[in-house]
This record gives sequence, structure tokens and C-alpha cells, in this order.
Amino acid sequence: MSRQGAAVKRLRQLLEQPGIHLMPCCFDALSARLIEEAGFQLTFMSGFAVSAARLGLPDTGLISYGEMVDQGRSICTATTLPVIGDGDTGYGNAVNVKRTVQGYIQAGFAGVMIEDQRSPKRCGHTRGKEVVERAEALQRIRAAVEAREEARRQGDDIIIMARTDARATRGLDEAIERARAFMDIGADIQFVEAPQSEDEMRQVCREVGGRQLVNMVEQGRTPVLPPAVLEEMGFKIAAYPLTLLSVAARAMREALRSLQEGKTPEQMLDFKELQALVGFPEYDTTLQRLEGEETS
Repeated sequence: MSRQGAAVKRLRQLLEQPGIHLMPCCFDALSARLIEEAGFQLTFMSGFAVSAARLGLPDTGLISYGEMVDQGRSICTATTLPVIGDGDTGYGNAVNVKRTVQGYIQAGFAGVMIEDQRSPKRCGHTRGKEVVERAEALQRIRAAVEAREEARRQGDDIIIMARTDARATRGLDEAIERARAFMDIGADIQFVEAPQSEDEMRQVCREVGGRQLVNMVEQGRTPVLPPAVLEEMGFKIAAYPLTLLSVAARAMREALRSLQEGKTPEQMLDFKELQALVGFPEYDTTLQRLEGEETS
């Protein structure tokens, strides 16, 4: 079984287990490795975070399919965790959606998220987003599911996460109807973005059913609740898309301020610990073994 296939199998097994899964989101290979080191079972490549870290630009559709696939390939190579990739709107029409799913499989992703925003899309907890008509939204998810089924016939697989942002512009009822329809088409995970209260979150779980993701954006539109409460509501995955990016940015600002003051930043990894994190010990062990084999 390929590395990607093993990751999909592991993700499907996680989805079958009882309880909620906490999913810190990554933006590069190092953050993915830290998530795995901390003992989490899965991660998500956040489009907001990748756009910020790779381009220094907002999540407003400025990052391309090619850049996202390239970043995802590095992330999937750096970790054994199942990684779900942000596929945005699929980067075009239904044929583009299929190509996006196929490309994410090749990059090593265990899952891909496709959403119903109008292009150019933007972060789900910011103002100004719009969604396409329901028929086009369903067409996108249908194309993603078709790509998954074609992959299965070739011995591959991928999890399809279907996201709707309709709550912001067309109301919660429309968002729920879309999520139900996505599930009926064959999406593996449903994601109603940005419900605005605990009552709305409970209504989503109650009326949509299936496996659902909730987005825990600190200071966003959705209440950030304890995992036990989210599990009781019925959510299967709790995503934390910006936590690591936000913490890292603040830490770097504080470190730069210390340097300006002529000080060594206090909150730093030990140099040996940093070397271990990026793999120096494994590199040296492998090099010594290979050099030993060559001279023996």
C-alpha cells in the first residue's frame, strides 16, 4: 500500500472511532511535524495559513492550485499523519475540481475539502464572501466524488470534505440543506462554516447528521467551545485552523522586539532540541551507516 493509501485508510478508521478528534491545522512541513510530535492523530493544511506563511497575503483567492499542491507535497512528506488539504473552490469548473482532487491524491493528501464559495473565495470568518447557486455547489461536490470513485478503481482513495459558506449570505436553513445534499451525493465529511451561536451549532448537528467538522477560529464568528461540549453536540472533528500560525507570529514578534532591545529571546528551543526536531540525528545516523557500508 502506498503512503497516501495508508494515510486514507488511517483517516477512515479515525472517522469510524467514537468521540471527537481535535485537528490543529498546519501551514508547512515543520508545523505538521510538530502536530505529530504532540500526539494528535490528523491535521489539515489551512489555506489561510499557507497563504499567509508562503505568500504573506490574505486568504482571498490569491494563492494558486499549483502553490497549494506544492506546499501540500512537502507537508505530506514530512509527517505520517493523515493530512486533509484545503481545495478551496476546486480552482474552476467541475473538470477543474476533478483535477484538484486527482492532484491532491498525487501529492499525498488523505482528504480534500471543496467549498461552495464564489471565486475568488475568502476566509470563512471574514466579510464579503459569496456562494454560488446550489446547483453549481452540488456540481462541484459531485465532480469531487466522481474523482474519488475513479481513483478507487485505480487502487487509490481520498476523503471528500464538503463545505458550505451559505450561512453568511443565505441563512442557516440553506446551509443545512446544502450540507444534507452534499452527504447524499457521497461526501464523507460535512462542514457548515461559521454558525454564529451554540444553538445554531446544535441545529446543524441535529439536522444534517453524518460526520461533521466544526471550525474553531479564535475571535471568529463561531463560539470556541471545549471539546467535550462539541462532542456532546455531535461533531466528529474540531479544527483549529489559525492557532499555530497566530501563536507563531506573536512569538516571532516578541523575539524580534527582544533582539531590538539587545536581548536574547527567552522563549527558545534548546539548539539540540531544534536539531532533533528537523532530523539531524537521523541524517547523521543514515550517513554513518551508508559510509560504513561503502568502506566495508
